[in-house]
Amino acid sequence: MNLESILFTQGFGSRRQCRALIGDARVSIDGAVCTDADTDFAVASGTLRFSVDGVEWPYREHAYLLLNKPAGYECSRDPQHHLSVFSLLPPQFAERGVQCVGRLDQDTTGLLLLSDDGKFVHQFTSPKRKVPKLYVATTRHPLDDAQLSALRDGVLLHGESKPSAALDAQARDTHTLALTVLEGKYHQVKRMIAAAGNRCEALHRERVGGLALPATLAPGAWQWLDENELDALRGG
Repeated sequence: MNLESILFTQGFGSRRQCRALIGDARVSIDGAVCTDADTDFAVASGTLRFSVDGVEWPYREHAYLLLNKPAGYECSRDPQHHLSVFSLLPPQFAERGVQCVGRLDQDTTGLLLLSDDGKFVHQFTSPKRKVPKLYVATTRHPLDDAQLSALRDGVLLHGESKPSAALDAQARDTHTLALTVLEGKYHQVKRMIAAAGNRCEALHRERVGGLALPATLAPGAWQWLDENELDALRGG
């Protein structure tokens, strides 16, 4: 693949803009500046790394990202009342079509997946896939066995004809609930907790499938997902 196409597919602007970056000697491969936009490089191995303005990037056919979402950010490119989660990412990702894999409410924190791979997005958002998601909720009132049983057995949400049941519901302490669900309806976890007789004061997503949020990833920080993490996610 020639250098112009590499930059274009990785979100560095239009083809004309990519050629300008290269022509202005702002792009290097393996530490060597390249000013020929038509120079070919092997990308099949997935090991190619290039730098633009001194910032190193790995070539990726598709972007698979994990963001530790802080509170106060909307999962939208066109936010209405808060900042966009895309403001936490380099602009190249939005340019190449990266989107949120499902959504978290603006006040919900934790594991958020993003990708420009349509099949991947569908795999983890389609209700038919039934991907388990683990949330940790802080509740206003103490948890009791009746609430936990109701969540496991199923609670009827307003406007729904069938009960929504958690795959698992465990109290980590008197006011901390670990809830695993397979669906992703609007405000589902908060509504389930309310229907069980309590109130959600704070909500954090800890795991999707077999992938847990890394303890070392700070709020607002992001990382690429490697093959092992993608395998864990799919094997969840």
